[in-house]
Amino acid sequence: MAFAGLELVAVGLAFLVYARHATDGELISLQGSRLVVEQESAGHCTRAEFERQWVRVEPQSGEYSLIELSGRGRKIEVGRYVRPELRQALAGEIRMALRSA
Repeated sequence: MAFAGLELVAVGLAFLVYARHATDGELISLQGSRLVVEQESAGHCTRAEFERQWVRVEPQSGEYSLIELSGRGRKIEVGRYVRPELRQALAGEIRMALRSA
């Protein structure tokens, strides 16, 4: 009986850890002349804003690496929740949205 209780506690803790990261994600949006990036990880939200005309979009190191957005001394990495083979497409969509806005 004690082992069953211990297993239930372990499963409960695993669910708590999972629930903490269940809402993790990234939101990239254009708001007027600004590119806004909001990242949430384990309940902690990070927000970065860039002026649209000064944003650089490039892979961090290789073909399947994260995408680095930079401008005016600020940097942020995006694409963590996108499959590696689709990150270049995401970078292209961000570039196209920045040009057309």
